[in-house]
Amino acid sequence: MHDRQLTTLSRATTLGAAWGNVAKTTRIPTGEEGVAQPASQRFAGARTAAMAPFIAADVGGTHARIGLVRAESANSSAVRVEQYDKYVCADFPDLASLLARFLRSIGDVRVDRIAIACAGIAVGDTLVNKNLPWAVSMSAIGAELGVERVRLVNDFEAVAYATHYLRANETVLLAGHADEAANGPTLIVGPGTGLGAAVRIAGGPHPTILATEAGQASLAPGNEIEIEILRVLMRRDSHVSNEAVLSGPGLVNLYNALCDIRGTTPELRAPAAITEAALNAHDALALEALNVFCAWLGAVVGDMALVCGARGGVHLAGGILPQIRQFLVTSNFSARFLAKGAMRAVLERIPVSLIEHGQLGVIGAATWFLDTQNDG
Repeated sequence: MHDRQLTTLSRATTLGAAWGNVAKTTRIPTGEEGVAQPASQRFAGARTAAMAPFIAADVGGTHARIGLVRAESANSSAVRVEQYDKYVCADFPDLASLLARFLRSIGDVRVDRIAIACAGIAVGDTLVNKNLPWAVSMSAIGAELGVERVRLVNDFEAVAYATHYLRANETVLLAGHADEAANGPTLIVGPGTGLGAAVRIAGGPHPTILATEAGQASLAPGNEIEIEILRVLMRRDSHVSNEAVLSGPGLVNLYNALCDIRGTTPELRAPAAITEAALNAHDALALEALNVFCAWLGAVVGDMALVCGARGGVHLAGGILPQIRQFLVTSNFSARFLAKGAMRAVLERIPVSLIEHGQLGVIGAATWFLDTQNDG
Protein backbone atom coordinates (compact mmCIF):
# COMPACT_ATOMS: atom_id res chain seq x y z
CA MET A 1 0.00 0.00 0.00
CA HIS A 2 2.74 2.36 0.80
CA ASP A 3 6.51 2.62 0.76
CA ARG A 4 8.32 3.64 3.93
CA GLN A 5 11.59 4.29 2.17
CA LEU A 6 13.01 7.75 1.73
CA THR A 7 14.33 9.14 -1.51
CA THR A 8 17.13 11.66 -1.63
CA LEU A 9 17.37 14.89 -3.51
CA SER A 10 20.99 15.53 -2.60
CA ARG A 11 22.76 13.86 -5.54
CA ALA A 12 21.84 13.15 -9.13
CA THR A 13 22.92 9.53 -8.85
CA THR A 14 20.61 8.99 -5.90
CA LEU A 15 17.55 10.93 -7.01
CA GLY A 16 14.63 8.63 -6.35
CA ALA A 17 16.80 6.03 -4.52
CA ALA A 18 16.08 4.67 -1.06
CA TRP A 19 17.23 6.68 1.94
CA GLY A 20 16.83 3.78 4.35
CA ASN A 21 15.21 3.70 7.76
CA VAL A 22 12.51 6.34 8.10
CA ALA A 23 13.52 6.99 11.69
CA LYS A 24 16.83 8.41 10.50
CA THR A 25 16.96 12.20 10.26
CA THR A 26 17.54 13.31 6.68
CA ARG A 27 19.36 16.54 5.90
CA ILE A 28 19.69 18.67 2.83
CA PRO A 29 23.22 20.01 3.32
CA THR A 30 25.11 22.93 1.90
CA GLY A 31 28.40 23.12 0.07
CA GLU A 32 29.87 20.59 -2.32
CA GLU A 33 28.10 17.58 -0.86
CA GLY A 34 24.47 18.66 -1.26
CA VAL A 35 21.96 20.04 -3.69
CA ALA A 36 21.79 23.43 -2.07
CA GLN A 37 21.20 25.31 1.10
CA PRO A 38 17.70 25.17 2.59
CA ALA A 39 15.22 27.98 2.35
CA SER A 40 16.32 29.34 5.72
CA GLN A 41 19.84 29.86 4.38
CA ARG A 42 19.35 30.49 0.66
CA PHE A 43 16.78 33.24 0.98
CA ALA A 44 16.87 36.42 2.97
CA GLY A 45 14.49 36.93 5.85
CA ALA A 46 14.53 36.11 9.52
CA ARG A 47 13.47 32.68 10.70
CA THR A 48 12.43 31.77 14.17
CA ALA A 49 15.04 30.00 16.28
CA ALA A 50 13.14 26.76 15.94
CA MET A 51 10.18 25.57 13.92
CA ALA A 52 7.70 22.95 15.02
CA PRO A 53 7.43 19.95 12.71
CA PHE A 54 4.81 20.11 9.99
CA ILE A 55 3.47 17.93 7.20
CA ALA A 56 4.46 18.40 3.57
CA ALA A 57 2.50 16.40 1.02
CA ASP A 58 2.81 15.83 -2.72
CA VAL A 59 -0.54 14.52 -3.95
CA GLY A 60 -0.84 13.25 -7.50
CA GLY A 61 -3.55 11.42 -9.39
CA THR A 62 -2.02 8.04 -8.53
CA HIS A 63 0.25 8.42 -5.50
CA ALA A 64 0.55 10.71 -2.50
CA ARG A 65 3.96 11.25 -0.94
CA ILE A 66 3.86 12.57 2.63
CA GLY A 67 6.70 13.81 4.80
CA LEU A 68 7.07 15.00 8.37
CA VAL A 69 9.49 17.91 8.02
CA ARG A 70 11.14 20.36 10.36
CA ALA A 71 12.99 23.59 9.69
CA GLU A 72 16.05 24.07 11.88
CA SER A 73 17.12 27.42 13.34
CA ALA A 74 18.43 30.22 11.16
CA ASN A 75 21.97 29.28 12.19
CA SER A 76 21.55 25.73 10.99
CA SER A 77 22.49 24.56 7.51
CA ALA A 78 19.83 21.87 7.22
CA VAL A 79 16.18 21.10 6.78
CA ARG A 80 15.20 17.75 8.20
CA VAL A 81 12.79 15.19 6.76
CA GLU A 82 11.98 13.07 9.78
CA GLN A 83 9.54 10.56 8.29
CA TYR A 84 8.23 9.79 4.83
CA ASP A 85 5.61 7.50 3.32
CA LYS A 86 4.11 6.91 -0.09
CA TYR A 87 0.46 5.92 -0.52
CA VAL A 88 -1.87 4.88 -3.32
CA CYS A 89 -4.61 7.53 -3.54
CA ALA A 90 -7.29 5.08 -4.68
CA ASP A 91 -6.90 3.14 -1.41
CA PHE A 92 -8.48 6.01 0.55
CA PRO A 93 -11.97 7.55 0.46
CA ASP A 94 -10.59 11.11 0.67
CA LEU A 95 -7.38 13.05 1.24
CA ALA A 96 -8.14 13.66 4.91
CA SER A 97 -8.23 9.90 5.53
CA LEU A 98 -4.91 9.49 3.76
CA LEU A 99 -3.30 12.24 5.83
CA ALA A 100 -4.85 10.79 8.98
CA ARG A 101 -3.11 7.49 8.24
CA PHE A 102 0.23 9.27 8.10
CA LEU A 103 -0.50 11.26 11.25
CA ARG A 104 -1.20 8.01 13.11
CA SER A 105 2.15 6.66 11.93
CA ILE A 106 4.11 9.51 13.55
CA GLY A 107 2.76 8.76 17.01
CA ASP A 108 2.56 11.56 19.56
CA VAL A 109 4.17 14.23 17.36
CA ARG A 110 1.89 17.26 17.31
CA VAL A 111 1.50 19.13 14.01
CA ASP A 112 -0.68 22.15 13.36
CA ARG A 113 0.41 22.95 9.81
CA ILE A 114 0.05 21.05 6.55
CA ALA A 115 1.45 22.17 3.20
CA ILE A 116 -0.12 20.26 0.31
CA ALA A 117 1.25 20.23 -3.22
CA CYS A 118 -1.49 19.02 -5.53
CA ALA A 119 -2.28 19.17 -9.23
CA GLY A 120 -5.09 21.54 -10.17
CA ILE A 121 -6.31 25.03 -9.38
CA ALA A 122 -7.75 26.23 -6.08
CA VAL A 123 -11.13 27.93 -6.54
CA GLY A 124 -11.98 29.39 -3.17
CA ASP A 125 -11.58 26.57 -0.67
CA THR A 126 -11.89 23.76 -3.23
CA LEU A 127 -9.36 22.26 -5.61
CA VAL A 128 -10.36 21.74 -9.25
CA ASN A 129 -8.63 18.63 -10.59
CA LYS A 130 -10.11 15.97 -12.86
CA ASN A 131 -7.34 13.44 -12.14
CA LEU A 132 -7.82 13.04 -8.37
CA PRO A 133 -10.12 10.26 -7.12
CA TRP A 134 -11.83 12.66 -4.70
CA ALA A 135 -12.62 16.33 -4.07
CA VAL A 136 -10.24 18.38 -1.93
CA SER A 137 -11.33 21.07 0.54
CA MET A 138 -8.71 22.74 2.71
CA SER A 139 -11.18 23.75 5.43
CA ALA A 140 -12.67 20.24 5.56
CA ILE A 141 -9.20 18.69 5.90
CA GLY A 142 -8.29 21.11 8.68
CA ALA A 143 -11.53 20.50 10.55
CA GLU A 144 -11.38 16.71 10.25
CA LEU A 145 -7.74 16.46 11.32
CA GLY A 146 -7.83 19.23 13.91
CA VAL A 147 -5.06 21.12 12.13
CA GLU A 148 -5.02 24.90 12.42
CA ARG A 149 -3.41 25.76 9.11
CA VAL A 150 -3.74 23.94 5.80
CA ARG A 151 -2.11 25.57 2.79
CA LEU A 152 -2.28 24.46 -0.81
CA VAL A 153 0.20 24.90 -3.64
CA ASN A 154 0.04 23.58 -7.19
CA ASP A 155 2.12 20.40 -7.46
CA PHE A 156 4.31 21.71 -10.23
CA GLU A 157 4.70 25.00 -8.44
CA ALA A 158 6.21 22.95 -5.61
CA VAL A 159 8.39 20.95 -8.00
CA ALA A 160 9.54 24.23 -9.57
CA TYR A 161 10.45 25.50 -6.12
CA ALA A 162 12.56 22.39 -5.48
CA THR A 163 14.39 22.68 -8.82
CA HIS A 164 15.76 26.01 -7.62
CA TYR A 165 18.22 23.92 -5.60
CA LEU A 166 19.40 21.61 -8.38
CA ARG A 167 22.83 21.81 -9.96
CA ALA A 168 23.59 21.08 -13.61
CA ASN A 169 25.55 17.92 -12.73
CA GLU A 170 22.48 16.50 -11.00
CA THR A 171 20.50 16.27 -14.22
CA VAL A 172 20.70 14.42 -17.55
CA LEU A 173 21.12 16.85 -20.45
CA LEU A 174 18.84 16.09 -23.42
CA ALA A 175 19.40 19.15 -25.58
CA GLY A 176 21.48 22.31 -25.65
CA HIS A 177 24.41 23.09 -23.36
CA ALA A 178 24.10 23.66 -19.63
CA ASP A 179 26.53 26.57 -19.70
CA GLU A 180 24.31 28.41 -22.19
CA ALA A 181 21.48 28.92 -19.70
CA ALA A 182 20.81 32.64 -19.41
CA ASN A 183 19.06 34.80 -16.87
CA GLY A 184 15.39 34.33 -17.48
CA PRO A 185 12.44 32.05 -16.79
CA THR A 186 12.95 28.32 -16.27
CA LEU A 187 10.27 25.91 -17.50
CA ILE A 188 9.44 22.74 -15.57
CA VAL A 189 7.30 20.13 -17.35
CA GLY A 190 6.36 16.62 -16.30
CA PRO A 191 4.09 13.88 -17.65
CA GLY A 192 2.57 11.63 -15.01
CA THR A 193 -1.11 10.93 -14.38
CA GLY A 194 -1.56 14.29 -16.13
CA LEU A 195 0.82 16.80 -17.70
CA GLY A 196 2.12 19.38 -15.24
CA ALA A 197 3.97 22.58 -16.08
CA ALA A 198 5.23 25.61 -14.17
CA VAL A 199 7.57 28.52 -14.77
CA ARG A 200 10.18 29.69 -12.25
CA ILE A 201 11.36 33.31 -12.35
CA ALA A 202 14.33 34.28 -10.20
CA GLY A 203 14.42 37.52 -8.24
CA GLY A 204 13.43 39.01 -4.92
CA PRO A 205 13.77 37.19 -1.60
CA HIS A 206 12.53 33.99 -3.21
CA PRO A 207 11.62 32.91 -6.75
CA THR A 208 8.28 33.64 -8.34
CA ILE A 209 6.56 30.49 -9.56
CA LEU A 210 3.85 30.66 -12.20
CA ALA A 211 1.63 27.60 -11.98
CA THR A 212 0.01 26.73 -15.30
CA GLU A 213 -2.61 24.43 -16.74
CA ALA A 214 -0.62 23.87 -19.94
CA GLY A 215 -1.65 20.22 -19.83
CA GLN A 216 -5.21 21.31 -20.59
CA ALA A 217 -4.22 23.41 -23.63
CA SER A 218 -5.23 22.05 -27.03
CA LEU A 219 -2.89 19.50 -28.55
CA ALA A 220 -1.31 20.53 -31.88
CA PRO A 221 -0.19 17.83 -34.35
CA GLY A 222 3.02 18.27 -36.30
CA ASN A 223 2.94 15.52 -38.94
CA GLU A 224 0.58 13.17 -40.76
CA ILE A 225 0.46 10.39 -38.18
CA GLU A 226 -0.21 12.89 -35.40
CA ILE A 227 -3.04 14.37 -37.47
CA GLU A 228 -4.53 10.87 -37.87
CA ILE A 229 -4.19 10.22 -34.14
CA LEU A 230 -5.88 13.53 -33.37
CA ARG A 231 -8.79 12.62 -35.65
CA VAL A 232 -9.24 9.33 -33.78
CA LEU A 233 -9.16 11.05 -30.39
CA MET A 234 -11.62 13.74 -31.51
CA ARG A 235 -14.27 11.08 -32.11
CA ARG A 236 -14.42 10.74 -28.34
CA ASP A 237 -13.96 14.38 -27.31
CA SER A 238 -13.97 17.57 -29.36
CA HIS A 239 -11.29 19.03 -27.06
CA VAL A 240 -8.09 16.97 -27.10
CA SER A 241 -5.67 18.37 -24.55
CA ASN A 242 -1.91 18.01 -24.37
CA GLU A 243 -2.22 15.57 -21.49
CA ALA A 244 -4.69 13.43 -23.47
CA VAL A 245 -1.54 12.14 -25.20
CA LEU A 246 1.39 13.28 -23.03
CA SER A 247 0.71 11.45 -19.77
CA GLY A 248 0.42 7.89 -18.50
CA PRO A 249 -3.22 7.58 -19.60
CA GLY A 250 -2.23 9.53 -22.72
CA LEU A 251 0.26 6.83 -23.71
CA VAL A 252 -2.62 4.33 -23.59
CA ASN A 253 -4.69 6.70 -25.75
CA LEU A 254 -1.82 6.86 -28.23
CA TYR A 255 -1.45 3.11 -28.38
CA ASN A 256 -5.20 2.56 -28.81
CA ALA A 257 -5.38 5.21 -31.54
CA LEU A 258 -2.50 3.61 -33.43
CA CYS A 259 -4.20 0.21 -33.15
CA ASP A 260 -7.35 1.79 -34.61
CA ILE A 261 -5.37 3.37 -37.45
CA ARG A 262 -3.51 0.11 -38.21
CA GLY A 263 -6.66 -2.00 -37.91
CA THR A 264 -5.36 -4.03 -34.96
CA THR A 265 -7.02 -5.01 -31.70
CA PRO A 266 -5.26 -3.48 -28.67
CA GLU A 267 -3.61 -6.08 -26.45
CA LEU A 268 -2.05 -3.84 -23.82
CA ARG A 269 -4.07 -1.93 -21.24
CA ALA A 270 -1.69 -0.08 -18.91
CA PRO A 271 1.05 2.54 -19.46
CA ALA A 272 3.62 0.32 -17.74
CA ALA A 273 2.74 -2.61 -20.00
CA ILE A 274 3.05 -0.47 -23.13
CA THR A 275 6.37 0.98 -21.95
CA GLU A 276 7.78 -2.44 -21.10
CA ALA A 277 6.70 -3.90 -24.45
CA ALA A 278 8.24 -0.95 -26.28
CA LEU A 279 11.55 -1.01 -24.40
CA ASN A 280 11.90 -4.75 -24.98
CA ALA A 281 10.67 -4.54 -28.60
CA HIS A 282 7.92 -7.06 -27.88
CA ASP A 283 5.15 -5.11 -29.59
CA ALA A 284 5.58 -3.01 -32.74
CA LEU A 285 2.63 -0.72 -31.97
CA ALA A 286 3.81 -0.17 -28.40
CA LEU A 287 7.20 0.83 -29.79
CA GLU A 288 5.56 3.18 -32.29
CA ALA A 289 3.39 4.68 -29.52
CA LEU A 290 6.41 5.40 -27.33
CA ASN A 291 8.28 6.94 -30.25
CA VAL A 292 5.32 9.19 -31.05
CA PHE A 293 4.99 10.06 -27.35
CA CYS A 294 8.62 11.24 -27.07
CA ALA A 295 8.56 13.18 -30.34
CA TRP A 296 5.24 14.88 -29.58
CA LEU A 297 6.46 15.75 -26.10
CA GLY A 298 9.46 17.47 -27.65
CA ALA A 299 7.21 19.52 -29.93
CA VAL A 300 4.90 20.60 -27.10
CA VAL A 301 7.77 21.43 -24.72
CA GLY A 302 9.37 23.49 -27.50
CA ASP A 303 6.13 25.46 -27.86
CA MET A 304 5.97 26.03 -24.10
CA ALA A 305 9.60 27.18 -24.01
CA LEU A 306 8.88 29.77 -26.69
CA VAL A 307 5.69 30.96 -25.01
CA CYS A 308 7.33 31.58 -21.63
CA GLY A 309 10.74 32.64 -22.96
CA ALA A 310 12.55 29.88 -21.06
CA ARG A 311 16.05 31.29 -21.44
CA GLY A 312 16.93 29.82 -18.04
CA GLY A 313 16.40 26.30 -19.34
CA VAL A 314 13.86 23.47 -19.24
CA HIS A 315 13.61 20.72 -16.60
CA LEU A 316 11.65 17.57 -17.39
CA ALA A 317 10.23 15.76 -14.36
CA GLY A 318 7.23 13.50 -13.82
CA GLY A 319 6.86 9.81 -13.10
CA ILE A 320 7.18 8.47 -16.65
CA LEU A 321 10.38 9.94 -18.10
CA PRO A 322 12.97 8.50 -15.68
CA GLN A 323 11.69 5.04 -16.62
CA ILE A 324 12.39 5.66 -20.31
CA ARG A 325 15.47 7.85 -19.90
CA GLN A 326 17.73 6.15 -22.45
CA PHE A 327 14.86 5.75 -24.91
CA LEU A 328 14.07 9.46 -24.56
CA VAL A 329 17.71 10.43 -25.15
CA THR A 330 17.84 8.55 -28.49
CA SER A 331 14.30 9.48 -29.57
CA ASN A 332 13.14 12.38 -31.74
CA PHE A 333 12.42 14.48 -28.65
CA SER A 334 15.29 16.90 -29.27
CA ALA A 335 14.67 17.13 -33.02
CA ARG A 336 11.03 18.08 -32.49
CA PHE A 337 11.91 20.44 -29.63
CA LEU A 338 14.14 22.39 -32.04
CA ALA A 339 11.88 22.19 -35.09
CA LYS A 340 10.36 25.67 -34.75
CA GLY A 341 11.48 27.30 -37.99
CA ALA A 342 13.24 30.61 -37.47
CA MET A 343 13.18 30.04 -33.69
CA ARG A 344 15.47 27.01 -33.92
CA ALA A 345 18.51 29.19 -33.20
CA VAL A 346 16.79 30.46 -30.04
CA LEU A 347 15.88 26.98 -28.80
CA GLU A 348 19.38 25.66 -29.47
CA ARG A 349 20.56 27.94 -26.67
CA ILE A 350 18.06 26.57 -24.15
CA PRO A 351 19.37 23.58 -22.16
CA VAL A 352 16.82 20.81 -21.62
CA SER A 353 17.52 18.38 -18.78
CA LEU A 354 15.83 15.39 -17.20
CA ILE A 355 15.40 15.11 -13.44
CA GLU A 356 13.72 12.42 -11.39
CA HIS A 357 10.56 13.52 -9.61
CA GLY A 358 11.16 11.42 -6.49
CA GLN A 359 10.64 13.59 -3.43
CA LEU A 360 10.81 16.88 -5.31
CA GLY A 361 7.16 17.63 -4.60
CA VAL A 362 7.49 17.06 -0.85
CA ILE A 363 10.71 19.06 -0.62
CA GLY A 364 9.19 21.78 -2.80
CA ALA A 365 6.01 22.00 -0.73
CA ALA A 366 8.07 22.31 2.46
CA THR A 367 10.38 24.92 0.95
CA TRP A 368 7.47 26.88 -0.50
CA PHE A 369 5.76 26.87 2.90
CA LEU A 370 8.86 28.07 4.73
CA ASP A 371 9.49 30.86 2.26
CA THR A 372 5.92 32.10 2.03
CA GLN A 373 4.56 31.54 5.55
CA ASN A 374 5.09 35.20 6.36
CA ASP A 375 3.60 36.42 3.09
CA GLY A 376 0.06 36.24 4.45
